[in-house]
Amino acid sequence: MIQNTNLIFTFQQYLLTPHLIKTSDTPHYENVPFEVPKGWVWTDIENICSKIGSGSTPRGSNYSSKGIPFFRSQNIYNNGLVYEDIKFISEDIHQTMIGTEVLPNDLLLNITGGSLGRCAIVPANFQRGNVSQHVCIMRPILVVSEYFHAFVLSSSFSKSIKITGSGREGLPKYNLERIFFPLPPLTEQYRIVSEIEHWFALINQIEQDKLDLQEAIKQAKNKILNIAIHGKLVPQEPSDEPASELLKRINPKAEITCDNAHYTQLPKGWLVAPMQILCSLIDGNKQNGIERINLDVKYLRGEREPKTLTSGKFIPANSFLILVDGENSGEVFRTPIEGYQGSTFKQLSINENMNTEYLLQIINFYRKLLRENKIGSAIPHLNKKLFKEIKVPIPPYKEQQRIVDAINKAFMFLDMIMENL
Repeated sequence: MIQNTNLIFTFQQYLLTPHLIKTSDTPHYENVPFEVPKGWVWTDIENICSKIGSGSTPRGSNYSSKGIPFFRSQNIYNNGLVYEDIKFISEDIHQTMIGTEVLPNDLLLNITGGSLGRCAIVPANFQRGNVSQHVCIMRPILVVSEYFHAFVLSSSFSKSIKITGSGREGLPKYNLERIFFPLPPLTEQYRIVSEIEHWFALINQIEQDKLDLQEAIKQAKNKILNIAIHGKLVPQEPSDEPASELLKRINPKAEITCDNAHYTQLPKGWLVAPMQILCSLIDGNKQNGIERINLDVKYLRGEREPKTLTSGKFIPANSFLILVDGENSGEVFRTPIEGYQGSTFKQLSINENMNTEYLLQIINFYRKLLRENKIGSAIPHLNKKLFKEIKVPIPPYKEQQRIVDAINKAFMFLDMIMENL
């Protein structure tokens, strides 16, 4: 938290204050990124830091189970230091690296790899620590750490890194030191930080409100499904063929249950049957020597470009695949094209006498139950026994379609709200 100060300096005064901030050898900066207000000056990062430098990485055998925290790039995030997967070094190792000891209010900047540019402020109550060669310490002089941090996270700093030619391979110290830095008066730094904190708090509240509304929409969808499968979403039509006739066509030997402990007081014409009567989990037919798309989960989620195989279990376009391996077991995908069945899937074959979309909504309603009751430890799997035993409330076929239409209409409205958040 920024504290009030009575110090009133302009940065011209900073640069003229002996021993506080080094004076630039360049008397006039040309081609500055943008014009700054009166009382501000442009300088280099080198001129507002008493220290800029990265650490070194000791041998793995020098790490300890306890001792001095040793910060690597995976511990540096924009919102602070993360102690998950933290390493420790002994006091003796720390003393050999004392030049990169971390102090309160330092800025720690990732200078290599995919996290280049990620930056954390060291808390004021920080005790002791050290850094690896992938993390640079920037120790500001009479510059508010939070203001410095805001600049490092800005697009101006990112553009400056690109201008220097630095990439994933790293940001050299020489390039970092010469990045332009806009310096306001000290009191104005505090006002800027205070304003940033005010707006960020507002933004965070808006983001939290958005998350809360997204959760409310998710719960509303679940409530709609719950109402639907209890026969309370659409009115019943006495002229509809009862579900008992439908079930006879699906499985003449099936036991007809009009009610049970899960679904009390179902409407007239409804009944309950286990999932295994209404659909089955199968594999596609084996094919060889034909090049087809691999219908794996990452492709179906749009997370990567398609890969091809020359053999596999053939799945036609517009089929349904259900995840049976992994954290999201029970999730169902419709195949956009024909291809080979992904290794974590089974084909979901729905009886033609059932309304496909209605049964998919039933499965969707039970996703949470299936996700929370996976089996297996190293790789969790769909609990197929549980899946097959799910008690499915079956309305007359025509009512199934009316329910699907009502669900789609309600979900479309909720999705429209979600898209406009």
